[in-house]
Amino acid sequence: MSHIRSHIMVCTGTGCSSSESPKIIEAFEAELKKAKMDQEVRVVKTGCFGLCAMGPIVMVFPEGACYTKVTVDDVAEIVSEHIVKGRIVTRLLHMDGDGGETVTSLSDTQFYKHQLRIALRNCGVINPESIDEYLGVDGYTALERILAEQTPPQEIIDCLKKSGLRGRGGAGFSTGMKWQFTYDAKSDDGVKYVCCNADEGDPGAFMDRSVLEGDPFSVIEAMTIAGYTVGSSQGYIYIRAEYPIAVKRLELAISQAREYGLLGKNILGSDFSFDLELRLGAGAFVCGEETALLVSIEGKRGEPRPRPPFPANKGLFGKPTLLNNVETYANITWILNNGWEKFAAIGTEKSKGTKVFALGGKITNTGLVEIPMGTTLRTIIEDIGGGIPNGKKFKAAQTGGPSGGCIPAELIDTPIDYDSLTAIGSMMGSGGLIVMDEDNCMVDIAKFFLEFCVDESCGKCVPCRIGTKRLYDLLCKITDGKGTLEDLDTIEELCYHLKDSALCALGQSAPNPVLSTLKYFRDEYIAHVVEKRCPAGVCRNLIHFEIDPNKCKGCTLCARNCPVNAISGAVKGPHTIDQDKCIHCGLCMSNCRFDAISKH
Repeated sequence: MSHIRSHIMVCTGTGCSSSESPKIIEAFEAELKKAKMDQEVRVVKTGCFGLCAMGPIVMVFPEGACYTKVTVDDVAEIVSEHIVKGRIVTRLLHMDGDGGETVTSLSDTQFYKHQLRIALRNCGVINPESIDEYLGVDGYTALERILAEQTPPQEIIDCLKKSGLRGRGGAGFSTGMKWQFTYDAKSDDGVKYVCCNADEGDPGAFMDRSVLEGDPFSVIEAMTIAGYTVGSSQGYIYIRAEYPIAVKRLELAISQAREYGLLGKNILGSDFSFDLELRLGAGAFVCGEETALLVSIEGKRGEPRPRPPFPANKGLFGKPTLLNNVETYANITWILNNGWEKFAAIGTEKSKGTKVFALGGKITNTGLVEIPMGTTLRTIIEDIGGGIPNGKKFKAAQTGGPSGGCIPAELIDTPIDYDSLTAIGSMMGSGGLIVMDEDNCMVDIAKFFLEFCVDESCGKCVPCRIGTKRLYDLLCKITDGKGTLEDLDTIEELCYHLKDSALCALGQSAPNPVLSTLKYFRDEYIAHVVEKRCPAGVCRNLIHFEIDPNKCKGCTLCARNCPVNAISGAVKGPHTIDQDKCIHCGLCMSNCRFDAISKH
């Protein structure tokens, strides 16, 4: 075997793959072969590095040089200059911040300096399609130790309890307690199940997908340990079919684990047996709710069931079932390998460890970030995220997916942890974090997320089926300029009725974006209702276009492009807009060469 002197790590997560990173890999292999260095340099496909805004990302070791926005055309230069001649290609290095300072290593960027990677520890580090590489970073040492020492299940559960790990999928329930309930539950025939919720349906969220694409073995090992702990021999991973790369890598990982004797009968020669199967979801958001997910695994229509009984006592096929999400499982082996004390030392008093966020919206550095609990929203937006692009002002951040709340700019120093977010009307949720600037209308934002909940409601319970639709109609009435002050009272009352009476968390949390925007941005609602205007200039029916007669040159370009002939005026003379005819399309403004048209 030849000595490998360099490794070229190429991100093959969904984002970079869509930007042709597989073709970049092919190009590297061809150029290395041409340079007769294919035996000395290895090209490695990895999971997400995190800095998605700069993809495709290529990292070359041992130098650790991070090349961003790499194209197929750049490959030949990287090989000839960096690999052959040992000269880093400066023009392709990441430029950190507005100052344009080039940074050689990704770890030296502002994006990474405030992060602590536990759940994402192996993403971008190993080839997710090779079990040998996972074993090389202490993979399966926790399972091996547990089976070799025959660790009592209660000892594992106590370790998780003391670590303070809470579920990373939404409500933040104690993981150790959930394992305890399933362990204590009685089954008439001894059958129990271990399940993983990989049905990540929040708009803009891609945390779980990225973990499965970059480090599937960590989840598989954790589920195997969970099976040993609670007394289960069968597990299921419920993953949406829209994640083809994650599905492929999970299938490959499960196959390799079986081949190595790490799944199946008598794992590592012990008397413990455990196996895994995948179940593909069809993209229904409601199937992220635990009871609906279990019903879907059973092959039925994904609809929530009343609780109690909880899944720990009566779950999949009526048997005691442990259900955690991907990120929760990704923390398990780290805790068992490093000790609960180290995990508990990270974060806040009631929110331990780290949290992964999918950072998106009006932010410079979109991507995947993992921060210690208690990190402020300001740090995420200004330091990690690089601030708001185009000189715009930060207005709000929405956490917790479509059923989370909006955090206004005046609360930018809020620590990001379970209790702090709940206190201000938001929630941790699975970890989506959408940033908004001054150009966003908060009424429109509330309407957008509510529309999503209306579409994704399973329709089983009346409060959710009818209540969300009624709320949405009232918000449409307001954005159309037909709302009244009484509508605001009705909306607020309806929100609380929905929270109190809906069957599952989808309906119970659907009003959160509405309530939080009403609380922190009521002035925008008042402007829509009383003044019949949209301060952000987003709501089409409330936009008012005007022509400045002092700037208008009478070129007639606006009139010629108006689809409803609402603009009149003489050639070389000032033009006017007939507001009764205007349909607020904005074509006049986009075609004006003299900046004579403004919107209000």
